[in-house]
Amino acid sequence: MSVNLSKGQQISLSKSDGSALISVRMGLGWQAAPRKGFLAKLTGPRDIDLDASALLFADRQLADVVFFQHLTSNDGSVRHTGDNLTGGAGAGGDDETILVDLARVPAHIDQIVFTVNSFTGQTFTEVENAFCRLVDDANGTELARYTLSGGGAHTAQIMAKFHRNGGSWQLRAIGEPAAGRTFEDLLPAISAHL
Repeated sequence: MSVNLSKGQQISLSKSDGSALISVRMGLGWQAAPRKGFLAKLTGPRDIDLDASALLFADRQLADVVFFQHLTSNDGSVRHTGDNLTGGAGAGGDDETILVDLARVPAHIDQIVFTVNSFTGQTFTEVENAFCRLVDDANGTELARYTLSGGGAHTAQIMAKFHRNGGSWQLRAIGEPAAGRTFEDLLPAISAHL
C-alpha cells in the first residue's frame, strides 16, 4: 500500500517483515499546464523539460551526482534511465526514473538527495500533475508518492532524500521550492536539508 507523503514526512525503507529493501526506483512525472488564450488553442500544450537528479553526499559533502549527462554513479549503485525532454505522464507513469541499489551504495554515502529542475527555465506555474514516487523495484509496488502542489514561480524543487539511520535507510519528503536550471544551482538550497 502506497503512502501519500506530505512535506517533511519520513518513512522507513524497511519492508513490513523487517527486511530491508534492496533496489528502489524514484520516478518523476509531470505534464505541461494548459496554455490560455486563442493562440494556445492552435499550438497546444508547450513541452516542459524537467530533469531529475540524484546527489550523493558523504558527511554533508557532495561525492557524486547522477543526472542526464552522467547516467550512472561512479560506483554503479545509482542509475538514471535517461532524459525525457517533454514530460506528459503526469498522474500516470514516470517520465524520468532513477534506480537505486541500496545494497550497493557505499558505506560512506549517508544521504541521497533527489531534485528536479526546469532545464529550459519554465517555472512550475507552467507544470501540473508533477510527482515523485518511490517504487520497490523487485516487484513494482509503489511505496510512497509525493505530489508537488501549488505551482509557483520557482524553476526547481528539492524533492526528497534517502538518509541512513543506523543500519537502515529512511525517505524524507522535502518539497522545497528553489531556483536553478541545473543541480549545481541548487547546492546552496540543498545544504539546508543535509
